Amino acid sequence: MNTTDTRTITVAHSPDSDDAFMHYALAEHKIDAEGLEFKHLLKDIETLNHWAMEGRHEVSAVSIHAYALLADKYALLPHGASMGNKYGPIVVARESLTIEDLRGKRIGIPGKLTTAYLAMMLAAPDFEPVEMDFDTIIDRVKAGDVDAGLLIHEGQLTYAGEGLHKVLDLGEWWHAETGLQLPLGGNAIRKDLGPELTAKVSRLLHESIKYALENREEALGYAMQFARDLPTDLADRFVGMYVNDVTLDYGADGRRAVQLLLDRAFEAGLIPDRVEAEFVG
Repeated sequence: MNTTDTRTITVAHSPDSDDAFMHYALAEHKIDAEGLEFKHLLKDIETLNHWAMEGRHEVSAVSIHAYALLADKYALLPHGASMGNKYGPIVVARESLTIEDLRGKRIGIPGKLTTAYLAMMLAAPDFEPVEMDFDTIIDRVKAGDVDAGLLIHEGQLTYAGEGLHKVLDLGEWWHAETGLQLPLGGNAIRKDLGPELTAKVSRLLHESIKYALENREEALGYAMQFARDLPTDLADRFVGMYVNDVTLDYGADGRRAVQLLLDRAFEAGLIPDRVEAEFVG
């Protein structure tokens, strides 16, 4: 290793089993970082979205909703996507409700920059959002603090065991609307890194995802420490939902889904400008 080439690249991502699985190989030095030092910073997605608005870190997980507001600073990497294939964020309530019943209701949301909130506004726009930490939403719904809650991450698999009822699955809704997967989040890289460093970082992050998929049991073992007490079978299922072949590469349909979501958000007046999604490479 040529020490003169060493540069620290901060990769900011969520403290979740799927993101941990994705970044395992780099975090645990399973692949050669080729003179770069990767520092992993773990924080909830809404905080990451706000930090990315400031351009704080070289690489960050971001919501596709937030990307619309920071496309001047970041480009999307062609890998690292979280896509919902007929599944996604779920609206839950204490009793059985219809989408129409959500009108005017107080709904706990995990942040106004999340794609879950954007999709919710497209699917059922007339509600009162109440921002709260994503991992408190189930308890707040059960306590009656809000009428319903919008769940991301592992709550999508555990809500029924908490006695809650599904009102709306936004991944199902989006697929019925478009025939496409719902693009929830991606990995974005700061544009000021320059083409050579950008290409190198992108290639290494792709290799990390590929390593995890090819060494699944090993990577899952590492990811379990971030699974928030999920049993192994559910953690494995959750990781499989959001780290798969599409995570290695958006593909034409994945890129089309991102652009369509951004276009629909603009047409609905939910983002201020029409945004052309920019992908590295």
